[in-house]
Amino acid sequence: MAERFERHRQPWTHEELEKLKLLAKKGMALKAISKAMTRSEESIKDRAKLDGIGIAKLR
Repeated sequence: MAERFERHRQPWTHEELEKLKLLAKKGMALKAISKAMTRSEESIKDRAKLDGIGIAKLR
Protein backbone atom coordinates (compact mmCIF):
# COMPACT_ATOMS: atom_id res chain seq x y z
CA MET A 1 0.00 0.00 0.00
CA ALA A 2 1.29 3.49 -0.81
CA GLU A 3 2.44 5.77 1.97
CA ARG A 4 0.06 8.51 2.99
CA PHE A 5 1.16 12.06 3.62
CA GLU A 6 -0.75 14.37 5.91
CA ARG A 7 0.35 17.50 4.02
CA HIS A 8 -2.04 17.03 1.10
CA ARG A 9 -2.30 20.19 -1.03
CA GLN A 10 -0.40 22.39 1.43
CA PRO A 11 1.42 25.39 -0.09
CA TRP A 12 5.23 25.29 -0.20
CA THR A 13 7.08 27.45 2.33
CA HIS A 14 10.34 29.25 1.61
CA GLU A 15 12.15 26.91 4.01
CA GLU A 16 10.82 23.84 2.18
CA LEU A 17 11.97 25.20 -1.16
CA GLU A 18 15.46 25.81 0.23
CA LYS A 19 15.52 22.28 1.66
CA LEU A 20 14.41 20.84 -1.69
CA LYS A 21 17.20 22.70 -3.49
CA LEU A 22 19.77 21.53 -0.93
CA LEU A 23 18.71 17.87 -1.05
CA ALA A 24 18.58 17.88 -4.86
CA LYS A 25 22.03 19.47 -5.02
CA LYS A 26 23.36 16.70 -2.76
CA GLY A 27 22.17 14.20 -5.37
CA MET A 28 19.48 12.50 -3.29
CA ALA A 29 16.91 10.37 -5.09
CA LEU A 30 13.29 11.43 -5.43
CA LYS A 31 12.05 8.78 -2.99
CA ALA A 32 14.56 9.87 -0.31
CA ILE A 33 13.68 13.55 -0.74
CA SER A 34 9.99 12.68 -0.55
CA LYS A 35 10.47 10.83 2.72
CA ALA A 36 12.71 13.53 4.21
CA MET A 37 10.21 16.28 3.40
CA THR A 38 7.03 14.29 4.13
CA ARG A 39 5.59 15.17 0.73
CA SER A 40 4.56 12.90 -2.12
CA GLU A 41 7.00 12.07 -4.91
CA GLU A 42 4.60 13.65 -7.38
CA SER A 43 4.52 16.89 -5.39
CA ILE A 44 8.32 16.99 -5.20
CA LYS A 45 8.63 16.27 -8.94
CA ASP A 46 6.11 18.97 -9.89
CA ARG A 47 7.70 21.62 -7.68
CA ALA A 48 11.22 20.78 -8.86
CA LYS A 49 10.11 21.08 -12.49
CA LEU A 50 8.38 24.40 -11.77
CA ASP A 51 11.55 25.82 -10.16
CA GLY A 52 13.98 24.25 -12.64
CA ILE A 53 15.60 21.98 -10.03
CA GLY A 54 17.14 18.74 -11.27
CA ILE A 55 16.46 15.58 -9.28
CA ALA A 56 18.93 12.68 -9.52
CA LYS A 57 17.68 9.51 -11.18
CA LEU A 58 18.81 6.19 -9.80
CA ARG A 59 19.83 3.61 -12.40
